[in-house]
Amino acid sequence: MNAAPGLSVVIPVYNEKENLPELIDRCLAACRKTGRSFEIILVDDGSRDGSRDLILQAADRHAEVAGVILNRNYGQHAAVFAGLEHSKGRIVVTLDADLQNPPEEIPRLVTEMDRGLDVVGTVRENRQDSLFRRTASALVNRLVRQTTGVMMHDYGCMLRAYRRPVVEAMLQCRERSTFIPILANGFAGRTAEIPVKHALRENGKSKYSLFKLISLQFDLLTSMSTFPLRLLSFIGALISLCGISFGALLMVLRFVYGATWAAEGVFTLFALLFIFIGAQFVGLGLLGEYIGRIYHDVRGRPRYFVEHITAASDPAMSRPGWQGSTQHNSTKNYLHQ
Repeated sequence: MNAAPGLSVVIPVYNEKENLPELIDRCLAACRKTGRSFEIILVDDGSRDGSRDLILQAADRHAEVAGVILNRNYGQHAAVFAGLEHSKGRIVVTLDADLQNPPEEIPRLVTEMDRGLDVVGTVRENRQDSLFRRTASALVNRLVRQTTGVMMHDYGCMLRAYRRPVVEAMLQCRERSTFIPILANGFAGRTAEIPVKHALRENGKSKYSLFKLISLQFDLLTSMSTFPLRLLSFIGALISLCGISFGALLMVLRFVYGATWAAEGVFTLFALLFIFIGAQFVGLGLLGEYIGRIYHDVRGRPRYFVEHITAASDPAMSRPGWQGSTQHNSTKNYLHQ
């Protein structure tokens, strides 16, 4: 039985025929510089430009290259998950196929992972994207940091490295819509970021239209948090408070200036309307809280992640299949529901 490779590189591919030959050559050269066994997994996400044939040819020509062919386009993150499921490396690096993030950065990520990190993210220097994409990315990154509490600055960059236990933890999560960098950080105990180069796209065009970018942001927001549901309660409470305050002010001013000032009760109706509208929002927010709990339970994510168990002196540990050690690299990892 072949030993697991030290490194797996997972690359989703969608209509990248012009970039594939250079991408494969550069990835092979970069992986060889790491000095460890490796595999490159190219996932064809329903390409229609001949990328599939190039992937199959590369898999026949290079022993280190494997192709995973999807029957249609499922999206970037679904394709990455397909690659993760077929990967075997102790360290897994994900990379886009557009060559905007140079494959030559792979050895640097591996070196960082050798420090004992669980996830290594990257920050694109001198980013070669439009102002709209840079602005939208900055807003999303700030929202993600506040929501997850993990202080990473560029969640949109797919060039990242993950340790095998983190990959296995992600594969246990069965929700259809997810965002891999955020999901990985939910299981990572030690994370870091390094700056990487960013180049202009020389061939092909971006697969993310304005509509797809907006759709991605909605998926991102709803996959990592139920905050939009909880926001209904906050808004409702605020509106109700304004209505109550307005009603109290009207009562005081009515005694001071008389009924004529209060427009014969019209302002009072407005105050009552605010109170009832706020109460409706609070009710929707409470309903949202229960929906949010159903949402979390349906996703079925592990409740916690045990990195390793050390109990060598326990006689029960001697049963077949059990491994316990204080060494990080030889311990068995467990997911608990």
